[in-house]
Amino acid sequence: MKHLGKVVLAASILIGGFTGLQPIQAKAAPSVQILLDGYPMSFSGQPVVINGTTMVPFRSISEALGIPVTWNQAAKTISAVKGEGPDAVRVQLKLNNKVATVNNTSVKLAVAPQSIAGNTLIPLSFFSQQFGAKVSWDQVSRTVTIASPQKRMYTLGFYAISSYSEASAIPSLDSVAFGWSRIDENGQFTLTGKDFKMPQPAGDVTAESLVSSAAESHTSPYLMVYSSDSKGELTKLLSSSELRQKAISDMISAATEKSFQGIMLDFEGLGLTTDRKTTQDSFTAFVKSLAKETDAAGLKLSLALHPLNSSYHGYDYKALGNIADELVIMAYDYQAGQSAKTPEPTNKVDEAIRLALKETTKDKLILGLNLNNEDGNSVTTLAGLAKRYDLKGIALWRLGLIQAEEWTSLKQSVEFK
Repeated sequence: MKHLGKVVLAASILIGGFTGLQPIQAKAAPSVQILLDGYPMSFSGQPVVINGTTMVPFRSISEALGIPVTWNQAAKTISAVKGEGPDAVRVQLKLNNKVATVNNTSVKLAVAPQSIAGNTLIPLSFFSQQFGAKVSWDQVSRTVTIASPQKRMYTLGFYAISSYSEASAIPSLDSVAFGWSRIDENGQFTLTGKDFKMPQPAGDVTAESLVSSAAESHTSPYLMVYSSDSKGELTKLLSSSELRQKAISDMISAATEKSFQGIMLDFEGLGLTTDRKTTQDSFTAFVKSLAKETDAAGLKLSLALHPLNSSYHGYDYKALGNIADELVIMAYDYQAGQSAKTPEPTNKVDEAIRLALKETTKDKLILGLNLNNEDGNSVTTLAGLAKRYDLKGIALWRLGLIQAEEWTSLKQSVEFK
């Protein structure tokens, strides 16, 4: 880490040389791009170069890494604390003072913190050294790249019929949604049929043993109920009081009888051709009725939802966030017709998160990753976005599709249980 800090410091000196700065002068550095986990950072103020050292807004970069920051107006100090207990890193800096305090130890800065346009700016190299972020500099593109440190996050995995090859990963997850049920073309709940069905035993391995093994490893097993509206099955379900009541009753019975600890609804395709408000109200009412029954049965309720910047507008995130325990943002399939392993456009995923955060709280939101489309680099960026916005966690679609390089990247970015 010290070596990386020196790399950035040396790069900062080069930047200063090219800008022709004089001592104590500060100049905006719009040509210097800063990427956090491979995606540009939004700053409350522009980075500047002071005496050859790149300075960045302390609050912006700290909060992007989930590090809370406090400002003491009277003392002109800014403080940040990463972690808790004896392993916590406590940093305090004072405006125009080259000496910072790190866990009660004095550390000299290359340039004193400055207040510019209402933002406290500090040397980027100092930040990387103290908070464990890996930093590198590319002279050709004039880009500073920051890799955020590993962070403990909630992880949810999706398990389907062909997921057994990665069943060994289940104990490392906080929860797993078994995709073994659906709403059929008649608007009825079923554990049989095509694709989403209870699997037949394979030797000693049964559906029941997978669920019980998950629970024993403290991974919460969910029964996932899938349906699309491609043949109007969801519209049929939501428009019939009788079908709604029966489906809810059947879901609760199946979940409790088979020892699941929650229900995951994956109702896709709502609001493409139907009236937005009517569809949203119908789905919300259904979820509200289901939530009453899951609460009574001691089951959690999770929802997998199309993102708010998709073509499907049948999901009221605000209302649903007040009902369900968690919402999985299925921020993928933006590139219809593209071949597999074409990573999702990060700007669209970023937009999906920001739109969701306008409707509900971050502790309810889980970012869904379609691992069939991503690669080792892109999953680092997507997990980084979940960390940047301090979401509850990430959801992996699905076990059986995750490549070795993706697991490596995920485990470097996210601390699993």
